[in-house]
Amino acid sequence: MEGSQPAADDWWRSAVIYQVYVRSFADGDGDGTGDLTGVRSRLPYLAELGVDALWFTPWYLSPMADGGYDVADYRAIDPAFGDLAEAEKLIAEAREAGIRTIIDIVPNHVSDQHVWFQAALAAGPGSAERELFHFRPGRGSHGELPPSDWESEFGGVPWTRVEDGEWYLHLFAAEQPDLNWAHPAVRREHEDVLRFWFERGVAGVRIDSAALVAKDPALPDLEGHQGPHPYVDRDELHEIYRSWRAIADEFGGIFVGEVWLPDAERFARYLRPDELHTAFNFTFLSCPWDAGPLRRAIDDTLAEHAPVGAPATWVLCNHDITRTVTRYGREDTGFAFTAKAFGVPSDLELGTRRARAAALLSLALPGSVYVYQGEELGLPEADVPLDRIQDPMYFRSQGRAPGRDGCRTPLPWAAGEPFAGFGSTVEPWLPLPADWPARAADLQERDPGSMLSLYREALRQRRSLTALHAEPLRWLNEEPDLLVFARGEHLVCAVNLAEHPAQLPAHTEVLLTSGPLDADGRLPRDTAVWLAV
Repeated sequence: MEGSQPAADDWWRSAVIYQVYVRSFADGDGDGTGDLTGVRSRLPYLAELGVDALWFTPWYLSPMADGGYDVADYRAIDPAFGDLAEAEKLIAEAREAGIRTIIDIVPNHVSDQHVWFQAALAAGPGSAERELFHFRPGRGSHGELPPSDWESEFGGVPWTRVEDGEWYLHLFAAEQPDLNWAHPAVRREHEDVLRFWFERGVAGVRIDSAALVAKDPALPDLEGHQGPHPYVDRDELHEIYRSWRAIADEFGGIFVGEVWLPDAERFARYLRPDELHTAFNFTFLSCPWDAGPLRRAIDDTLAEHAPVGAPATWVLCNHDITRTVTRYGREDTGFAFTAKAFGVPSDLELGTRRARAAALLSLALPGSVYVYQGEELGLPEADVPLDRIQDPMYFRSQGRAPGRDGCRTPLPWAAGEPFAGFGSTVEPWLPLPADWPARAADLQERDPGSMLSLYREALRQRRSLTALHAEPLRWLNEEPDLLVFARGEHLVCAVNLAEHPAQLPAHTEVLLTSGPLDADGRLPRDTAVWLAV
């Protein structure tokens, strides 16, 4: 069962990619904010964990109105994180450690502090500078009403009026004006940015909000609208991404798109051989901990990708999503942004048991796997005090939704150090919960039963098990509360979501379990196992 990794140019087809939210990963200069020096200091940890690549959420110059997704300059690192030289060192040192780098590109919008937008504000209505964005006169007798009935992704009106009376479009926060992708200068700029980073050694690019970039030039109302959606999944997107793919191919780079689409055929179009390499799998990510929906999510995902020959991606959590331990400990274990609320109880012991099983499940599926920082430590969602919340999603909801800061809390590295070893000498940008030291990485490294030890062993075995890189999935059971599948002829993964223990399939060796088997050698509830057969 021993084998080698896929060919170097196909590494992304079965890679384990670790998501780094820089601001909360590790603080290298003690100022309360995670930075690239902190990431460099933890490269040995990441190499020991066994990941193939790091995906960095935006590290660019930004006012941080939306956690760095409001980019002021794509060629500069935000001073809170370091500088361009530090980024180049990190890319090179990670590669020396066998770890590739994936960066984030946010093509839908820029910061309102971006030089283009500041020039557009100064130039006034009808100017060439404003053509790079979506400026429009308002409706109503005095232009006092927004130009369309669209709604912001963060809730509320996605239009803001400027001093001269015109309005500009922002599908997200007001500090994030949408770019006009019908303008050739916008396309040229992003193509140049891609080359800039590929030349510095990045292996791939994650595309934020990839299906929202193109807009109907008329910006029509949604109510009563006929035909293609004015700004979701428009056909002209594919020409943009084909041009990007040509650039990536020059450098051997890859793309992963953030594409939220319910239509499987429309989704697959982004993964044609001359477009994006991969796209995030939100069906699996938002799925409840229930065998039937999980199996359907797996089958649907594999079926969506099969026609275009693209590998699936498997994600349990990211910087936007309620952490897995907390979510799986709730009565409703699915995820939806509309369900984010205060005071939802969670059984963290149950959630941890399920999160351990889900880790083995996701790592046994065909394709690549994304692990959000802290998931390997079994961190729950943090309860951030109201006066410390920074996420605009909280403020846009008038305080009804807690936002995403609870999954962005700084990581605990060392139990006996200030701020659990995050590295800060002052209070970090978000407070660490009081029980974070008990979850610190240095404690978990010494505990063979910890979540960190489970992830390390699972990734070690995944690297060496040929079937997990190349063989298709084949279901072996029909029981409603069990997931049992083979990868090739000699490897089986079984996950028990039933009320009672389950008999293990015939096997020659138990390779790894998410929790102990019972006294009779059966698989307990909410437990997963990898078997050699």
